[in-house]
Amino acid sequence: MSVAAQPPGKDRPVTRYAWYALGMMTVVHMLSFVDRQILSILAEQIRKDLQLTDAQLGFLYGTAFAAFYTLFGIPLGRLADRWRRGRLMAIGLALWSAMTALSGFATSYALLAVARLGVGVGEASVSPAAISMQADLFPQAVRARANAIFSTGVYLGMGLSLPLGGAISQRWDRAFGDNGPLGLAGWQAAFIGVGLPGLLVAVWVWSLREPQRLGIHGEPLVASYDGAWRSFFDELFALIPPLTLWSVSRYRGELLRNVLIMAGLAAVTTLLILWTGDIAQWLIVGVAAYAVASWVQVLRLRDAPTFRLIWANPAVVMALIGFGSLALITYSVGFWAAPYAIRTFHLTAPAVGLAIGIPAAAASGLGVLLGGWISDGWRRSNPRGRIYTCMIAPLMTPPLLVAQYLAPDFTTFAILSAGVYAASSMYLGSAIAALQELVLPRMYGTLSATYIMGNTMIGLCLGPYGTGKVATVTGDLRLGVFSALLAAPIALICLWWVSRSAARLEGSMLERAQSAGEHIALDPRAGAAGVTESVS
Repeated sequence: MSVAAQPPGKDRPVTRYAWYALGMMTVVHMLSFVDRQILSILAEQIRKDLQLTDAQLGFLYGTAFAAFYTLFGIPLGRLADRWRRGRLMAIGLALWSAMTALSGFATSYALLAVARLGVGVGEASVSPAAISMQADLFPQAVRARANAIFSTGVYLGMGLSLPLGGAISQRWDRAFGDNGPLGLAGWQAAFIGVGLPGLLVAVWVWSLREPQRLGIHGEPLVASYDGAWRSFFDELFALIPPLTLWSVSRYRGELLRNVLIMAGLAAVTTLLILWTGDIAQWLIVGVAAYAVASWVQVLRLRDAPTFRLIWANPAVVMALIGFGSLALITYSVGFWAAPYAIRTFHLTAPAVGLAIGIPAAAASGLGVLLGGWISDGWRRSNPRGRIYTCMIAPLMTPPLLVAQYLAPDFTTFAILSAGVYAASSMYLGSAIAALQELVLPRMYGTLSATYIMGNTMIGLCLGPYGTGKVATVTGDLRLGVFSALLAAPIALICLWWVSRSAARLEGSMLERAQSAGEHIALDPRAGAAGVTESVS
């Protein structure tokens, strides 16, 4: 990818098509969370029909989905930096919609887990491609707001999935009882009902135009898609065991290092399995952690500038831990609120879905938009403004969550639930905008995949499962939810550290990239501050 020398365009106007494309991407994001979150409102039926524990439910919602979401998110993020992003989203949407529909035919814990793996693979394409595209459609001054609008898809999907899934399931069971067509129960029909429409939406998404890729100062880049898919499979081989061994063996001395990493992670995985007795949970987490470590090892050798600005950047690493800790709380609360209400207040799934889902969607959408607006304004007056905005979530969420789960009645529980969703969502629009300021534009897709990896490996793999495990051991789901709040101080400490160092690291970004081998030169036609990038 080389740069066509043009004047900088950082302050370019936002076109109508940019807003249209953002709306389309938000719809895709919403559908991804409908298909992901619907398991929450169906959890009680699935638990009874398949005779599962809370830990197994947490595994299905979190780890089974998250591990493959993480693994494929990395090479798909790299592909988003090299290929047509709209088509990448369309292919992913078609895949996860089909796998959601196939979840409706699962008759065992294992089959449902396999279907959830497939959903994770498909959904891994969305955020890296969409966030990368938004950076080319919107100037930096409004980027947090654009990311915030896109992030509302998370909560629209989570909110709609609850009443939608509950209604389909209940109406199916009322109409057919235990003798439904093809022997399907209501929860199975719900999976099919929300999965199939996504195949039609994928056709619409395929029509999305690829925007002009831009450089660090808004200068147009001449994109070439040659070798994009070959590079994708190279990245995939660096992730999938045992192909990882072949990938690293091509570099002198790296095979031994990789084997030592494998041995260390295998030892930790074994100890966790012996401690908890949950083989599938920790085996998948261990394999995913090894795969990520192998990919980072190869990235350091193949693309030293990207490694230097992301994985060798302490601000990015600490931010990943901080945002992952926030995601742990969000995912735990998002999954377990409906099952808790159904068990505690003895209500039906449709009643809980309506009372929690719609208000939660509205409140969290408001929260993420408010966070994006605050972030853009705060950033103009203070370079730490975006990170300070993210720190609001771990400060406000814990007291609201404690009050919610101590509520004596469902009405109070539902009202406080909306407050929890609003508070916990305020960081989303600001988080990725803050991270994008620490890397070059050509790295946005990889950065997005890395950000998602942190959220899923920490938040989604550990949050719902950990809450369910504590509930299984203690017999108290409320205590399980409270245990997730241990992540709040971790998030605050990490984000405070990032706020102290992000501005300095942003200022030295070009120098550090250049020292790692990035070709960055002054562009005389772009002015003294202009730079060009070149990627081989």
